[in-house]
Amino acid sequence: MQITTEVKKEIFKKHGKSEFDTGSIEGQIALFTARIAHLTEHMKQNRKDLATERSLVLLVGKRRKLLDYLIKNDIERYRAIIKELGIRK
Repeated sequence: MQITTEVKKEIFKKHGKSEFDTGSIEGQIALFTARIAHLTEHMKQNRKDLATERSLVLLVGKRRKLLDYLIKNDIERYRAIIKELGIRK
């Protein structure tokens, strides 16, 4: 099951300025976090799915890069998004 458009709009509405604000860093990080959680659950059941494992690693890397950018430019926004999503470094 992929993340539906309605779920994406809710994520961007909650973490961005609006549901159409897909470019905000917080919205992108929240979307990547939802996708990572979904793929992690898939990997628990399908251990030998190497394509999904590679996708998961790439998504974690993209999220890490966005978090690194955010920590360099605005530490308060970084702390807020980390606390809100429950991400740890």
